Amino acid sequence: MRSSAKFSAAAVAAALALTTLTACGDSGASGGKDGKVKIMVGGLDKVIYLPAMLTQRLGYFKEEGLDVQLLTEPAGVQATTSLVAGDVQGVVGFYDHTLDLQVKGKQVESVVQLAQAPGEVEVVSNKAADEVKSPKDFKGKKLGVTGLGSSTDFLTKYLAVDSGVKTSEFTPVAVGAGQTFISALKQGSIQGGMTTDPTVAQIVDQKIGKVLIDMRTPEGSRKALGGLYPSSSLYMNTDWVNGHKETVQKLANAFVKTLTWMSAHSAEDITAKMPGDYAQGGAKLYTESIKSTLPMFTKDGVMPADGPATVERVLKAFNPNLKNATVDLEKTYTTEFVKKAAR
Repeated sequence: MRSSAKFSAAAVAAALALTTLTACGDSGASGGKDGKVKIMVGGLDKVIYLPAMLTQRLGYFKEEGLDVQLLTEPAGVQATTSLVAGDVQGVVGFYDHTLDLQVKGKQVESVVQLAQAPGEVEVVSNKAADEVKSPKDFKGKKLGVTGLGSSTDFLTKYLAVDSGVKTSEFTPVAVGAGQTFISALKQGSIQGGMTTDPTVAQIVDQKIGKVLIDMRTPEGSRKALGGLYPSSSLYMNTDWVNGHKETVQKLANAFVKTLTWMSAHSAEDITAKMPGDYAQGGAKLYTESIKSTLPMFTKDGVMPADGPATVERVLKAFNPNLKNATVDLEKTYTTEFVKKAAR
């Protein structure tokens, strides 16, 4: 389902700028020729997905002989739609979509696991802070998510159900991220919601809301979800991966180089490499948002051993499509390419 939320100004600018990087003639099914690859990102200006643009800015795609076009959608669910439709060869989005797609008959797998924690934050507006102190208080509330069927929607539902609140007892509202999320919080059309940096940093800085649940670190993930929750990843159709292994290996090489670079550099160094218009709240605030989110990223692109099982447990807690379905977790990811990249 497509969200009615508008792109943030930065995301629109990024999309317009990046469409010139490669020709748009290849279809999702035939892409990969001459190293040309289209990747849809569930919000290019979100810190949780920064390895995508950072890899471009560091020149690692080019080093591998790839001509990568990065595109953007405001929510991961919309990025997934582009992949299934064959418009792109890959998505930088949440790993949990691979499980959801498998039970719908679509075989998609994570080939580079960028993150081991969600990087998501449940915020509450200052106006509603006295009545929403935990997920137990979600009942009767309107809560913002990037898009219906998105990972923010998934995680919000899990937090509610885990606290005894039925999914029918609150209203998820698709408000995107960035300024559209902030406006909804200011106007009172939502009492809280799930979002990421740099939106979180701006909300706190503007004193319009506060952090209720923080899942930007492995510790925060374990506390809220009972384990590591692999999130941001590069996922692709399994058939395409099997038919284009050389190209996929080059993508893995590029992303693993970026993860290694990130683990050896500061938030300030990363800010300096990113497009200036991503720092809508200013460079200092953007750097702080990166610093808060950095712990979520892996250093090698390898799937955390117990991560897939945690994701399956979380999704089955509220998703009727998955509740009684058998999911073959081994088919939802591969470490073949990242382990070769590390060598």
